[in-house]
Parts: sequence; C-alpha cells; structure tokens
Amino acid sequence: MMCCVREMKALMLAVLIALALMMQAIMAEAGPREEIVVAGGCFWCVESDFEGVPGVIAAVSGFAGGKSTNPTYKDHTGHYEVVKITFDAGKISRDEILHKFMRSIDPTDDGGQFCDRGHAYTSAIFYLNAEQKRVAEGSK
Repeated sequence: MMCCVREMKALMLAVLIALALMMQAIMAEAGPREEIVVAGGCFWCVESDFEGVPGVIAAVSGFAGGKSTNPTYKDHTGHYEVVKITFDAGKISRDEILHKFMRSIDPTDDGGQFCDRGHAYTSAIFYLNAEQKRVAEGSK
C-alpha cells in the first residue's frame, strides 16, 4: 500500500512539472501586450467586432472622455462609449487593429454611428502614449 502512494506522488509531481513546462513554453511564445482605447458607436458592437480577432486578448467596454469619475450606463453624460482592446503585438499590430477599427465605423459621421446617435456614440481614438498618437493620426 505504501509503495502505491509513493508511486502516485511521484506520478503527480511529474505531471505538475510537465504542465508547468508547457505553460512556460506557451507564455514564452506570446508577444508584448498592448492596449488601445477606441470609440465607434455602441460599445457592445465594437467589442464584438474585436472579440474573435486572432491576437486580441480582450475587448472590454467602458466610458472615457467625460468629467465624471465613475460613469455608469445610466449616467455617462459627456463620455464616449469606448472599448479597451488588449492585444498581443506579436500576433497583430497596432496598425492592423486601427485598420479594422476604421473599416468598421464611419469616421465622417460626427453625430454618432449608424443608428446610434449622440455624443456618446461618436468615433474617437484615445491614445495612451506618443507612439499611439502618431499611429492614430496616420490612420485617418
């Protein structure tokens, strides 16, 4: 009986080590993570446009650009509906993200997007650093 317990412990240890090595290999293949925040009408629509894109890690809806510190869906006056896109820059570039974004909106419509009208639904790119600003300005 004691022999079986030792063998099971050794087997479990070997399995855990193998899993840890596999996870380390997977993480080593991932490129640097980047984030960009975009507004393009209804945030749920923009979010769904990016959720299945290879290289996109997450697309999360929220609000930006207004004065209140904790906007809610019922009270977000002055804010844009936005999506923060987190992506693996080794699999998809910032340029590709912005190209897809610009093709999914109408950047010439300053009154909203499609059937969503009003300030909260207008399009914008919220850059997080100087490089993102340069790329965003070039994506027009």
